[in-house]
Amino acid sequence: MIVTIDGPAGAGKSSAARALARRLGFDYLDTGAMYRVVTLAALRAGADLRDQEALARVLDAMRLEMPPGRVLLDGEDVSERIRTAEVTAASGAVADSPVVRRRLVAMQQAQARGRSLVSEGRDQGTVVFPDAACKFFLSAALEERARRRGAELAARAEAVAPDVLVAQIDARDRRDAARDLAPMRPAADAVILDSTGLTLEQVVDRMEAEVRRRATAC
Repeated sequence: MIVTIDGPAGAGKSSAARALARRLGFDYLDTGAMYRVVTLAALRAGADLRDQEALARVLDAMRLEMPPGRVLLDGEDVSERIRTAEVTAASGAVADSPVVRRRLVAMQQAQARGRSLVSEGRDQGTVVFPDAACKFFLSAALEERARRRGAELAARAEAVAPDVLVAQIDARDRRDAARDLAPMRPAADAVILDSTGLTLEQVVDRMEAEVRRRATAC
């Protein structure tokens, strides 16, 4: 069974997906981390992030592994490094790359074969797993998402002004929704869930109930 969770930055997708996977006994796939790893590899290689041939070479040269709870680039644990402001700022160009997206979509689909999986990102229910048994689109108010992102950065001693974060996240929302390749939008059959004012446990409770209802119906 495949469960997808899509939505904008700061909506709580990763935390909800990890918790939901634990409750269901499913595997968890963080597709955003995959794009961030490619971004980090490209930055380290000094590649032009708009050059498709350069990005293809980065993809050919890198080794991506995602054991439970960690992200490895060429054997190095980069789980924290890919969450820095530098990687976040550069990841948009990589996510817009046709060559990167084709390669990673194929990897994501391969990861799901023969497994029960909770997969989160921005195009999981619309592009990667259009036949998923249960799809969610998780969002939250812009200011709340900026607050969450600020707390995450502060925990790594990377302070960013709240108004800057609001502007950055708003710009990313607009870019993700407007891009020609796999724009961010709810799947037609997705359950829309606004996490503003909800605890993580409340969000996951609602998701778990819906997944179990559908599993029983099948």
